[in-house]
Parts: sequence; C-alpha cells; structure tokens
Amino acid sequence: MTVTVPLIKSQGIKTKLVPWINDLVLASGIDLNARWIEPFFGTGVVGFNSPMHGCHIVGDTNPHIINFYRGVQSGRITSYSMRAYLEGEGSLLADADEGGYAHYRKVRNRFNHEHSPYDFIFLSRAGFNGMMRFNRHGDWNIPFCKKPNRFAPAYVTKICNQIQHVAHIMQRSSWEFNNVSFINTIERAESGDFIYCDPPYLGRYVDYYNGWTEQDEHELFEALRRTRAHFILSTWHHNAYRPNEMVKRYWNCFNITTHDHFYHGGAHIENRHSIVEALVFNFDIQKVKANNRVRQLSLFAEAV
Repeated sequence: MTVTVPLIKSQGIKTKLVPWINDLVLASGIDLNARWIEPFFGTGVVGFNSPMHGCHIVGDTNPHIINFYRGVQSGRITSYSMRAYLEGEGSLLADADEGGYAHYRKVRNRFNHEHSPYDFIFLSRAGFNGMMRFNRHGDWNIPFCKKPNRFAPAYVTKICNQIQHVAHIMQRSSWEFNNVSFINTIERAESGDFIYCDPPYLGRYVDYYNGWTEQDEHELFEALRRTRAHFILSTWHHNAYRPNEMVKRYWNCFNITTHDHFYHGGAHIENRHSIVEALVFNFDIQKVKANNRVRQLSLFAEAV
C-alpha cells in the first residue's frame, strides 16, 4: 500500500509499520464503516492511513498538534498559505546571523508566546533531527538543525503537498480533533468501534508533551481492559538491551504479535537500534477466520 506521510514528525513515528497495523485491523473482522477512536493521535500517520471509513474521533494532549489539524480541517491553513509563510520565513532563515540560528531563535521565542501553527511547522522542520520536544513549561526546546537553507523550494513543495493529502483525507469522512486526555477519548468508545493506541513508550521516549509515567500506563491498561470496543495498542516488546517490563506487568493478558523494526531517529544512541515492536489486541483472529469460513460455506450452499 502507499502510505500517506503527514507533515508533522516525531520520534517513534509509525510510517513503516502502517501496513502491519492495517493488516491486523482488517483481520479483526471490524465493520469498516465503524468509528475509529485514537487517543494518542501524534503525527497522525496511522489515523490518516486507517482502512476505516466511519467517523474518526482523535485526541491528543499536545494542543499544537490538535490546533494545526483543526486549522487544516477548517481551511484556515492551506498549502497556499503555508507556502507563502515558509518561503518568507525560509528566506529570513537563510539570511540570518549565526548561520540561521538567530532567526530560528526568534521564531522559537515567538511560538512559545503566540503558539502559531505555522511557527509550529517551521520549528518541527528546522529543529534537530526532526524531533518534537517541550520542556516542563510547555515551551519548545529543540535546538536548530544548523541548516540555514532548510526551506529550499523542493522541500517547501513537499510540505505543501503533504497538507493537500491530509486535507483530502479529512474530506472523505467525518473527523473530530480534541485536545483532551487519553482517558476522555477512550471513554467515548462503544461496542463496534475500533480503538488504536500509540502511547509514549515508557523508558524510551521521555519527551512526550505531558510526560509519561507508569501510573499513566496503568490507567491506560485499566481503560482498555474495560472497553467493549476492539483495540490495538502499539508498544515495544524488547531490544538488544532489555525487555519492556510493562508487557509482562500489564499487556500479556491480551493477544500479542511482534515485528522487527529499526528507528533511525532519536537523540540517544539506544533509541537508534533495532527494536521488536508489539501490537497488543483484544480480539480473536482465529475466531474471525472461522466465522468467515462458515459464512462463505453458507453462501456457497445457498448458491447451489
């Protein structure tokens, strides 16, 4: 499948894992017209490539992600307005003192006061290694990538095309973007809905907007244990250094499938190695397959 890559980037983005995730969604037997519930929307790469056609109810505690996608949805942010902005700021970046850092610092300070979604995209693309990180006050604190010519014409066009692709996806079905906790979003789910969770990985990514603790992991487990909806949870299973203790402590009571993956990004060397990803889910694939076989045999008998 061709994966639509959104323009927001972050550590742990699931772009290469989208086909694997979607195969499991389809294997669940879910009605593809059902609602898609996503409490950790992040970059949006899984949600925007979801095979579901129903309403997408997504949430995130990072207000800048939600603000940006609401802007695209409403038409306030378009490929044309973003091109004009990036061409102007890119020119200022290329001509700025300190190899561009003076202007990066100016935009960063402006964003931390005004929270413009345009500045948000600028910083996410001009920051070190495409990372997204905020300090405990909620301020952007990623250093400059040291590339004053970052916003070359081809790069700006790529970003603008990504906005167009995302806007087109939003037009195909109903989308609801909410700046709320993951509990609030999960509690919206009902029987027949599908929940996809991609929380921060405890012990690996500590730069989530609000942080992530073992208490958060426990609350997520309890929320998914209680839900009547189908769910898939993305997490890490183990790497060359250690296993994910949260799998043993919480998630082993559900079904688990694993897949090798390599992360190229990350500020720390241990986050740039091969890792075994896990998808935790609460439905029985074999039962779905058996029901499908019975249904096919029944249809065949009716036909003859």
